[in-house]
Amino acid sequence: MYRLYHMPLSPFCRKVRLVLAEKRIEVDLVEERYWERDPDFLRRNPVGKVPILRIEGRNMSESMAICEYLEHIHPSPALMPSKPEERYEVRRLCGWFDDSFFNQVTANLLYERVNRKIMGTGYPDSAKIKAGTKAIKFHLDYMAWLLDQRRWLAGDTMTLADFAAASHLSALDYTSDVEWTRNEGVKDWYAKIKSRPAFRGILSDVVPGFPPPPHYADLDF
Repeated sequence: MYRLYHMPLSPFCRKVRLVLAEKRIEVDLVEERYWERDPDFLRRNPVGKVPILRIEGRNMSESMAICEYLEHIHPSPALMPSKPEERYEVRRLCGWFDDSFFNQVTANLLYERVNRKIMGTGYPDSAKIKAGTKAIKFHLDYMAWLLDQRRWLAGDTMTLADFAAASHLSALDYTSDVEWTRNEGVKDWYAKIKSRPAFRGILSDVVPGFPPPPHYADLDF
């Protein structure tokens, strides 16, 4: 069995969890309070970040590298297209979500509202929350533009790009930070991906002290 060291609302951990679940790979989930910098944890990853996937005594870090490794050794169902230009588009969008979206939106909303309290690092920065609330509108509009031209974010089939996006949006939805009424196409896309069996584990997450909104696990939200 694989073992994944993770945090429930981390979008990077969620991306790996979605890939594992979609490929029906059994995994033991271990919640890791990475900010406490436990010596055993730092031996698994000296950088001190989650996720970490442990396979046959080997510790693997960095969510995108983990996902591509899983795609290689468990190729079915495929989450990367076969054509080079299509694979490029998947990787481009994964980078967009894990870099631009994360720094402009997720870090300013989820990390300020939830992580600060969990880690005991003070009160949320209202300026960052305001910036994140403004930035997410631009990103949702960009997603809507993509989905006007495609069935899924990167093309006509569901790929790792959709899981990267859904990982961030599902974590933000837990704190009611996604304005689903803004773009009907984005809402329909999320309803589709949210209804997949791979999403069940994520929708059952509960963070003590932060109950999810009623619509969070509702497939017909």
